[in-house]
Amino acid sequence: MSPALPARALYARHELAFRTQYAELAERSRNEGRLLPGTPGTLSLRTGTGHGYWYRRYYAVAGRQSEDLVCKDGDSAALEAMRGRIEFAAWAERQVRALRQLGFQVADKDVARVLVELSNRGLFDGGLMLVGTLAYMAWLNELGLRAVASRTQDVDLARRQALKLAASLSFLQTMQATQLEFVPVPGLAPGAPSTSVKRKGQDGLRVDMLTPGPQLGRLVVLPELQWHAQAVPHFDYLLREPRRTSLLAGGHCISVAVPAPQRLVWHKLYSSANRRHDLAKADKDLLQAATLAAALVEDDHVNIVESAADVPAQLRNAARRRLPALRKLLVAHPQALEEVERAVAAGT
Repeated sequence: MSPALPARALYARHELAFRTQYAELAERSRNEGRLLPGTPGTLSLRTGTGHGYWYRRYYAVAGRQSEDLVCKDGDSAALEAMRGRIEFAAWAERQVRALRQLGFQVADKDVARVLVELSNRGLFDGGLMLVGTLAYMAWLNELGLRAVASRTQDVDLARRQALKLAASLSFLQTMQATQLEFVPVPGLAPGAPSTSVKRKGQDGLRVDMLTPGPQLGRLVVLPELQWHAQAVPHFDYLLREPRRTSLLAGGHCISVAVPAPQRLVWHKLYSSANRRHDLAKADKDLLQAATLAAALVEDDHVNIVESAADVPAQLRNAARRRLPALRKLLVAHPQALEEVERAVAAGT
């Protein structure tokens, strides 16, 4: 009989030098403030009208050049400020490219265009959160982990309560400002309001708006965004105590708000147990929950048992139903498995 193959670990740690490189990029990007959309671009002077004006020329989306007015010729302060922003954007693009090659998680350019627009309009500062696979990818990078992450064409956004914005804005107009040709996705019922937008075409990027609610799919009005969201059970638990981290996407490093990682673990287990008609997504949710749980226990010394204290019973029951599959995934992580089993058993 051939010897059994060793259990495969769900993740590996990036080298310290690489984690430091990511941390520097994230910190400098947060301090940069508003990010330049699209490619870094170049400066161009126009004098055809008898007056000189500087423009920034760049590609907001693939194959489509855009230009924004920078200043009048002679406004050296504004021109130098834009030159500095372009230089930073080019530096950040090089850093993201290098980190991608090192195995860090990087979403695509369309995702970057959406998140840069949301960030520059202050939505993440106002309480909007990034959830789903993109939040998981952000945590992998933040925790310095190299692991498998499925590519996604969905941007899942959520708000726990009304966003704190200086003035209401149109979510649809914000998405259309990305120049990605978003259109509303028809509601489930005839004439029902949309909760999502999608790029034209069969496989285009989709942006979904979600919010807490006891009945899955129920429509909730978001007056501050002139839009609607779909309710998701137990999102009130998931979205409590948000954290700030960064997502690498395209050539950008974007500061976003995401759920706390241990809350993401518990809600991913719940989602996995309840996706009865989409086994592929159920398996993806389970793998993400197991990977985060293993890393939190083994490398960040997070007490999963203590985190179970305020977990709703329905989430813990769902996790209990997924224990057989979790045991298979966590074979190489016995300490994490032991803590997950104890956490699931807490309160029974």
